[in-house]
Amino acid sequence: MGESEKLVSNLFQMARENAPSIIFIDEIDSLCGQRGEGNESEASRRIKTELLVQMQGVGNNDQKVLVLAATNTPYALDQAIRRRFDKRIYIPLPDLKARQHMFKVHLGDTPNNLTESDFEMLARKTDGFSGSDIAVCVKDVLFEPVRKTQDAMYFVKSSGGMWIPCGPKQSGAIQTTMQDLAAEGLASKILPPPITRTDFDKVLARQRPTVSKGDLEVHERFTKEFGEEG
Repeated sequence: MGESEKLVSNLFQMARENAPSIIFIDEIDSLCGQRGEGNESEASRRIKTELLVQMQGVGNNDQKVLVLAATNTPYALDQAIRRRFDKRIYIPLPDLKARQHMFKVHLGDTPNNLTESDFEMLARKTDGFSGSDIAVCVKDVLFEPVRKTQDAMYFVKSSGGMWIPCGPKQSGAIQTTMQDLAAEGLASKILPPPITRTDFDKVLARQRPTVSKGDLEVHERFTKEFGEEG
């Protein structure tokens, strides 16, 4: 009892001692929902009260402490907490250019043969996707070369001595499997193929965006009432 609000107080004290500093609270609605709700516990009320008290002093006397918070349910926030934040900025879903960049960032240096036009096409096909949706998509795609290697019935040996999965008609193709190569002590010599545009098409065919039109309408309505555009 009393430990949670003490942690809140300690957090702000640390921020002041290390100023300039930023306190970021993700999913702030889980801490600061509407007061008086039936499922609100006494501990939750005390945390909320302590947060309000600490935020009251932020920004005064040039303390150089900035408090940022994020939520997907802005209407669930307690009004007093909402008033403590001078700016309430709506961050919309990523646009086409942002999505194109996200695909590149998440792929990183993973071997692939995608062209700039491929990335543009992926961005166009993922209208309505959030950054999280794109991350999930790429994460799924990263497994495709492994799946191809596991299922391959033919491999070709490269000039560098690596075994690469291929089709039966490819020049130099040898009928074997990953398990057979591993049994011969060649597991470290197996090289999965690079990621292709087809791999992305396969994953996107079964993936849907997680943010609904109704969700977006709620955020846009809140922005008109209380916020500003990002």
